[in-house]
Amino acid sequence: MTENAAEKANTQRMTVVVTGASGRTGSRVAQAARDAGLTVRAASRALGFDWEDPTTWAQTLRDADAAYLMYPSDVGSPAAAEGIGALAREAVGLGVRRLVLLSARGEDQALPTEEALKSSGADWTIVRAAWFAQNFSEGPLVEGMVHGELVFPAGEVREPFVDVRDIADVMTAVLTSGDRYAGRTLELTGPRLLSWREAVAEISAAAGTTITYTPVPTRAYGEALAGFGVPAEEVELLVEVFETLMDGRNAHLTNDVEKVLGRAPRDFTDFAREAAAAGAWKA
Repeated sequence: MTENAAEKANTQRMTVVVTGASGRTGSRVAQAARDAGLTVRAASRALGFDWEDPTTWAQTLRDADAAYLMYPSDVGSPAAAEGIGALAREAVGLGVRRLVLLSARGEDQALPTEEALKSSGADWTIVRAAWFAQNFSEGPLVEGMVHGELVFPAGEVREPFVDVRDIADVMTAVLTSGDRYAGRTLELTGPRLLSWREAVAEISAAAGTTITYTPVPTRAYGEALAGFGVPAEEVELLVEVFETLMDGRNAHLTNDVEKVLGRAPRDFTDFAREAAAAGAWKA
């Protein structure tokens, strides 16, 4: 058996736990993993897994080979550090040593969560992702855009928006590459920098409609979120995160997507065209 054939056979015997398997990133990680021949064990409340109930973890982790970890609120929350650390220790205790964490590029608040994983005894990899392109087409920002305006506290800062499908492909490559990426931190970006205003303009062109971008102060954005019923603790965390992330610290590219996948990351224009064709911004 050749080395490549042996690696493929080992991959096809792998069972990987995917947390958040019905979400924006987890669903794509699960699909990419299945496409690569892995057995995917989806972890969600509907299937009996609950981040807030540690008694539900063992039944999902037992006899798995690896796990993709995505905390459901924000990776920078104190609850994330506690939850990721506790689950990682339980996973290691059950023999699941290969753990890959989705983190956020440039988010200082996420560092305690990353450290909790590192100290668990796992063979860890941390994947810090830039702002998702799909945040424009899925989730809470879409409603405003459908009505012609994106209000957001990003000023005119530039961001290397990354396609979630590239994140999923990288996660799968990391999970199936043995120890090649163990103990490493990867930073994933798209191929070019865009301001939020430029990104919205590309979406407008792709969708054949007019969507405007209105930057607002971070605190004003937080007050608006509170007015919509977002819990005060969550609002405070988001304000803190946005105040740091939107200072230009992420306005540079990395080549980690290309290093891992052997190809360039997907371009934002292609994302916008595909999402528009799928009706993402239709009223």
